[in-house]
Amino acid sequence: MAPSHIVPVPTKVAERAVRQQLDRLLSSPTFQQVDRLKRFLQFIVLETLEHRGDELKEYVVGVQVFGKESSFDPRTDPLVRVQARRLRARLERYYQGEGRQDDVIIELPKGGYTPSFRRRGGRSSARMSVGATFASRNTVAVLPFVDQTPAQDLRFFCDALSQEIVHGLTKFRGLRIIATDLGDHGNSQPREVASRLGAATIIHGAVRRSGERIRVGSQLIDSASGTYLWSDAFDTPVDDAITAPETIAQKILKTLEPELLAAGEPRAGRRPTRNLAAHNLYLQGRYHLNQRTEEGLHKAVDFFQKAIVEDAQYALAHSGLSDAYALLAHYGVLSPTEVWSKAASSAASAVMLDPHSAEAHTSLAHMKATQDWDWVASEREFQRAISLDPRYPTAHHWYAMSCLVPLGRLDQARDEMVLAQSLDPVSSIIARDLAVTDLYRRDLDPALEQCDHAIELNPHFSPAYLTLALVQEQLNDLDEALAAVQRAVHLSPNTPRMHAALARVLAKSGKRDAARKIVHELEAHSKQRYVSPFEFALLSLAFADVDGTLQWLSQACQDRCFEVVSLNVDPRMDVLRRDRRFAALVREVGLE
Repeated sequence: MAPSHIVPVPTKVAERAVRQQLDRLLSSPTFQQVDRLKRFLQFIVLETLEHRGDELKEYVVGVQVFGKESSFDPRTDPLVRVQARRLRARLERYYQGEGRQDDVIIELPKGGYTPSFRRRGGRSSARMSVGATFASRNTVAVLPFVDQTPAQDLRFFCDALSQEIVHGLTKFRGLRIIATDLGDHGNSQPREVASRLGAATIIHGAVRRSGERIRVGSQLIDSASGTYLWSDAFDTPVDDAITAPETIAQKILKTLEPELLAAGEPRAGRRPTRNLAAHNLYLQGRYHLNQRTEEGLHKAVDFFQKAIVEDAQYALAHSGLSDAYALLAHYGVLSPTEVWSKAASSAASAVMLDPHSAEAHTSLAHMKATQDWDWVASEREFQRAISLDPRYPTAHHWYAMSCLVPLGRLDQARDEMVLAQSLDPVSSIIARDLAVTDLYRRDLDPALEQCDHAIELNPHFSPAYLTLALVQEQLNDLDEALAAVQRAVHLSPNTPRMHAALARVLAKSGKRDAARKIVHELEAHSKQRYVSPFEFALLSLAFADVDGTLQWLSQACQDRCFEVVSLNVDPRMDVLRRDRRFAALVREVGLE
């Protein structure tokens, strides 16, 4: 007799069909470069088919799939839960895209690790998931041009035109090109076809004939919003029908080149210096800046300073130095009063040396927002930077986080963050700040997905775990929040911000003695190095000390702490919004 604990396979689908669907998933483009998720999916599906679904616990998955040691503790390491969310999002992406017509659906229900199997049924959405959008942003679908002549005798012309456009697009490095036949998609609209194909933009059009002339109308459409990014018409004599497709395709591609470059190629670093040593030092500085660690920020300052020694007229190095000083303050490494004058003077020098530098104007805009709280001037500088170089991701990123978010224009801020991510899709900090934007919008599911994406990009990026903890806290899932923040502390053990966040979650979880111990350690630590008063404000709030919270927030405003620019939108501040003293602080920051 079979043991009583065996759980039947949760399916009405034949085992053979499930195995075939598993193979289809594992070989699909959606799962092509995510080996850990492939192992995860294969393991839980096969274990379930072997009637061992009841044994799929977090510890087992961590050890068997992700190679954790036997000492692995799921309570303090959220790896399996994070990967489970990623797997759910990846499965959703697959079934909304290339697997849209698949008959068998494999799902991972929330709250466990045993998959379910079912036949397709019910409606399916044409809307691309956020995860699908990540993958498809550099993907262009070229749909066949429609022959609108009464005799339908220009099909050869339409096919040739589509082929020439595809040929031309392949020369743009980084673009993924999809050509398709509308006949494969019934009477679907182009936007629906693009969604099925996982494409972010669509090129399509129509061909008409009038007398001895052929007119070609073409459009570029954003598949997510359905908006027309570009439209134009081209005429050619009927006698040129053989050679005209190549000529018209070249005209179309030349017109679209800025959009296509932005979608496909990473921005090439400008090098307005002949000093190769200065340029190499600048690039190393940017690398360390992007790590967003204490050590990395200090190294960034050192490299930018060395670049300026090599070439004192190098505007990009001055801009980088301004950004590094600013982030040392933003991340609570140094007191803002120690670095603001250095950051501001470096930004001003960068603009003076190169008035046409997007980087320089971005640095200056950042200063005007976070130091001066001059929101009008800041927005003007950010817009100037974007007009100089629409493909500079930091301009869009900081415009969103330093200007639009404080002003409460959260939908516009998210649009800028999405654009920044499309320009730099491998940036962990952009993914993290997109999660923060969603958190401020109280849109918590996308925020979770963005946290997972940031962790996927860099599993050692502690700010992503910190933000994950904040999101879980808003969901009132304090166990998950505690696991995430403990991971952040493990990755950045010398960062006061991480320890303060841990104390906050402990206090909210009812573990006040443990939280107070950390608070006392931070108080002692603050005598040796800078600890932001904003952290003490949050700790006071966790202990329901409103007066203490407001006193610390007042000190944070005096220090020009970066976090105070988000007082109007930070959900942690919601309990203070009816307090007149809090309203006075918001006015002080210029955010009435």
